[in-house]
Amino acid sequence: IYTAPSSAVCGVSLDIGGKKEYLIAGKAEGNGNMHITLCDFIVPWDTLSATQKKSLNHRYQMGCECKITRCPMIPCYISSPDECLWMDWVTEKNINGHQAKFFACIKRSDGSCAWYRGAAPPKQEFLDIEDP
Repeated sequence: IYTAPSSAVCGVSLDIGGKKEYLIAGKAEGNGNMHITLCDFIVPWDTLSATQKKSLNHRYQMGCECKITRCPMIPCYISSPDECLWMDWVTEKNINGHQAKFFACIKRSDGSCAWYRGAAPPKQEFLDIEDP
């Protein structure tokens, strides 16, 4: 894992001596190297909710074709049905709020995307739902 030497140039400091585990999402290269910056998703494993940990293996993959749209202030809207509106910042002033910890944006059978709560597989009724 590679990063810049300081946060002034977007480098990341990790605790490498204390056996702390992290979830790191960065840019992997074909040679096995990974580059990370302050803009990447890097969190200590023990700060993730049970839903986030369980969703890593399957739930988040169900939303790969969806786009999460950030809501910086109210009112905010989505521009297409394949978007999920992310509200944590505007409602909690926190990027790791309730929505991030307990929901996943997943694609439904009608092609739209919606927030799904929980780590258990969604029921077919949720996937087949059509909004009015």
